[in-house]
Amino acid sequence: MPLVGYEDSGSDSEMEQTQIAGAEDAFAISSLPSTKRARVEGPSTSVNAAPDVLSEDIMNLTSLVTRPSDTQMNVNIPYADMTMPVAGPVNPFQDKNKLMNQNAIAGHVEEHAMSEHAFRAQHLSHVVLGYAANPSIDPNAPQTVGDLARAGELGGATFDVIRASHASRRDLKRKRGKKGELDVVDGEGAYAGPWAKWDGDDIRADLPEQAEIDDMEEDDAALVASGEADPESVRLGKTKPKKGIFGTEKTQFHGKQLEDYQGRTYMHPPFGEAPQLAAEAGSQECFLPKACIHTWTGHQGGVSVVRLFPSTGHMVLSGGMDTKVKLWDIYREGNLLRSYSGHNKAVKDVTFTNDGRRFLSCGYDRQMKLWDTETGQCIKAFSNGKIPYVIRFHPDEDKQHIFLAGMSDKKIIQYDMNSGDITQEYDQHLGPVNTITFVDDNRRFVTTSDDKTIRAWEFDIPVVIKYIAEPHMHSMPAVTMHPSKKYFAAQSLDNQILIYNTDNFRQNRKKRFAGHGVAGYAAQIGFSPDGRWISSGDAGGYVIFWDWKTGRIKNRLQAHNKVVIAHEWLPHETSKLVTASWDGLIKLWD
Repeated sequence: MPLVGYEDSGSDSEMEQTQIAGAEDAFAISSLPSTKRARVEGPSTSVNAAPDVLSEDIMNLTSLVTRPSDTQMNVNIPYADMTMPVAGPVNPFQDKNKLMNQNAIAGHVEEHAMSEHAFRAQHLSHVVLGYAANPSIDPNAPQTVGDLARAGELGGATFDVIRASHASRRDLKRKRGKKGELDVVDGEGAYAGPWAKWDGDDIRADLPEQAEIDDMEEDDAALVASGEADPESVRLGKTKPKKGIFGTEKTQFHGKQLEDYQGRTYMHPPFGEAPQLAAEAGSQECFLPKACIHTWTGHQGGVSVVRLFPSTGHMVLSGGMDTKVKLWDIYREGNLLRSYSGHNKAVKDVTFTNDGRRFLSCGYDRQMKLWDTETGQCIKAFSNGKIPYVIRFHPDEDKQHIFLAGMSDKKIIQYDMNSGDITQEYDQHLGPVNTITFVDDNRRFVTTSDDKTIRAWEFDIPVVIKYIAEPHMHSMPAVTMHPSKKYFAAQSLDNQILIYNTDNFRQNRKKRFAGHGVAGYAAQIGFSPDGRWISSGDAGGYVIFWDWKTGRIKNRLQAHNKVVIAHEWLPHETSKLVTASWDGLIKLWD
């Protein structure tokens, strides 16, 4: 069978033409009837998908072409190009109320250099005079803003260049009486010479009229007749003594009856309700409290200090910013037992004697008062005219009549309560004294101050035996002794607790407790009775607990709405804690 042959000539070129035609007419438009083809009017156009945008010489560019990744410009743009109007379509997503050159929420902000002196001058002018120079760069804006009438009077002068005129200063100057005539001895125009009085110095000008004197005498007579004042106090003008003076103190018992059926007062520990009070403090293993089990309310202001009754801790004494000192029960009914009113300003600190039968309170009224815990009587009052920030009894049993007070005048004052005299002054600090802590079997004591130093003293010897001051140290307004008596913890205002040894007063740098915020607050530090946990109040109302051995935070307890300024662990309990805050509440936690 003969084979059919095909010519190869021209076959390749025909196939190429077919492929080109197919590429140009990929949708077979040419095969459609003329009635179904799209009508195209005008000359045919072609689309260039990748035009050459860099029509200029790449090495001599005058327009800015940058990529998003570029960090610098290599082109000096002419000023005319920079000030050209914006071309192109409007951004449909742009805020219509926004200005064209707005770079801040309120408008366009430009930097302007101004010296500190010029700024202070304009600020004082606006505060005192009511106007200031207009900082706007708009030439059509007014030169001043504020009180334009006052600015017109003073010519727009600033506060630092205004001077009173000579006439106004002369009018304000005190007038002195005429010297008089030398030949006139008495009467009008008598010679006064250099002893001439100033206008307004006539002391008889402010004397009351006779009718006013008669009214005051009638009021005094009525006070004597009613028994509210004795004749001697009326004669001396002391019919209404000022609040806070010794002798005006008051007390109120809030319980149902002062004594029980056995004749015991609230001073007797409740061994029936709490038999653990007879055990030794710190012998039990302690845990962290978790819930609030009781709340005491009664202070009208913030609570500044709380102190537990010595040894047993069955009562808590609180001092508040409402000038009151209050005694609260813990184990029986949890009620308010007694209020002590004797200060006329906020109470700063309170402290018990060793047996708890008496306590001292001090306040911002510059008074230190000794009270009887059971009867509420104010026994004595002490004051040297300065504000006491901290008071401490000497812990020895034979020195319970001696107490130390850290004052606002940088001194530690030692008082003898039997005589009421100051027996010693420790004057080395450079700022108000904040804390006093007895160490070394009460032979020495440590003080901290606003001068950011720690000083150690021998008792009754006003010479510093140890001075601790470092450039990085901050003020330490709260100090607490560890139950082992080997360390004391200091609350540093840079939000950390530092530990110092009591034997050589060196800092234990292996123990540092941080993670709380107490800057600006004298938040008290606390230790669990067994020394396992260390705790501190916080500016946010928290109580933070650390492990004494590891230094790690174990728990944050949200206790109050304001700063927890003071707290105390109950000495015979495993996990009970009393907290006090500036919100006026005292809470018991377990």
